[in-house]
This record gives sequence, C-alpha cells and structure tokens, in this order.
Amino acid sequence: MDKGLVLYPCYFNSSLKRSEGRRVPLLSGVQNPEPVIIERILTRKQVPFRREKKSHPSYWWKGQGRIVADFKGTKGELIRLISNELKNSE
Repeated sequence: MDKGLVLYPCYFNSSLKRSEGRRVPLLSGVQNPEPVIIERILTRKQVPFRREKKSHPSYWWKGQGRIVADFKGTKGELIRLISNELKNSE
C-alpha cells in the first residue's frame, strides 16, 4: 500500500464546523468520534488501512493520528460509508 486515502477523525465530528475540518453533513456526524471505531468499521468492511501518528494540522495537540485506507473508490464515497456506519452504531 503505497498511497491511500487519508482520513482524520475530525472529518466525522458533528461538533465542528465545516471550516474547522468536518467533511460530512451535520446530521451525519457524531460527537467526538474515536479512531478505533473508524478502524473497526474499516475492518468490518474489509478495507485495508494503516494507522499513522500524524495528526490533522488544526488538531495536532489532540494526537489522534490519522488513518490511511486503500479504498477502490473516491474519498467522498469512503467518507460517506464510514459516516453511515458511525451514525448507525450510535
């Protein structure tokens, strides 16, 4: 896996504004999503991924890291797939 689609937990955080890093619609997000939950979703959907210690530039102090997924679709499709699963697991 050379390159992949980079995902940060803040993409799915409903408490953030779009300008603060949220990538999903407000109603599709969840409060403070944990990276391990996103990893479980990717494992369940059989999407290969790796976890990196690099953080989103706006939230470097949180130290949540990022997930690099090897997905055969677009980044938008992967984000929608994860946000749907996150919302269903609430």
